[in-house]
Amino acid sequence: METLIPHRLSVLGHPQRLAVFRLLMRRYPDRVPATQLAQALALKPNTLSNYVGALLQADLLTQERLGTSLRYAINMDVARETFDYLLLDCCRGRPEVCAFGAQSPEPQESEMMTRKYNVLFICTGNSARSIFAEAILRDVAPDRFIAYSAGSHPSTDLNPFAVDVLDQKGHDVSVLRAKHMAEYQGADAPRFDFVFTVCDQAANEECPSWPGQPVTAHWGLPDPVKATGTDAEKSLAFHQTYGAMRHRIIAFTSLPFATLERIALQNAIDDIGQNHEGAST
Repeated sequence: METLIPHRLSVLGHPQRLAVFRLLMRRYPDRVPATQLAQALALKPNTLSNYVGALLQADLLTQERLGTSLRYAINMDVARETFDYLLLDCCRGRPEVCAFGAQSPEPQESEMMTRKYNVLFICTGNSARSIFAEAILRDVAPDRFIAYSAGSHPSTDLNPFAVDVLDQKGHDVSVLRAKHMAEYQGADAPRFDFVFTVCDQAANEECPSWPGQPVTAHWGLPDPVKATGTDAEKSLAFHQTYGAMRHRIIAFTSLPFATLERIALQNAIDDIGQNHEGAST
């Protein structure tokens, strides 16, 4: 361990290798294709290969081949072991030294059962997937959740196919609009309990630091805006995306929030993003 930890820290000391590690940490537990990593970080394939090779050698990443594609994920056991070693070694007998920030106490059960949770869905354009999520959550559980959505590079208008699907499903589209996530970063912005990215591009970008340490997760879905063919075929893609998102929202609202500790809640929410990819309307 005395040699392993310095080696891992040395590997992470390189800015670009650290950038790969941070991106994959944001995407955990997803396995991210090498081509997507290279595109997100503006790296040439051979340069990325060198960086991930060093991270693999340090056991900080795992690699999986799917057909001709290589996919990478954080080796969370090793990452935790590295961070835990530093904290335990530095803070042995002095836990107050490593009390990072003012962490609020866990809510009491009565509070968790009565208050509403603020939930933010983020996508790049905020014109379809995140809008679907906002509309669905608003209608599925309005007594327990307040839903918001935003984009990192929002469109001017909502996608017309998305609006048509929401109309058909009986949602009120008059309250929906595309907006930049900076709108929710001011002093008067809601304090979010949950923040979800619903497209890979938004998840790969540097995320703002949300106050209050909300539970975060990535629920990536294919972009229906990229669907080709006839209008009927494009509409079908939007209906399928809506159905998949609705399954995830229903699974999310069914979680026993009052009885789950944060780690268990995080795991359950990650599982929703992994296990409801094939849902349909």
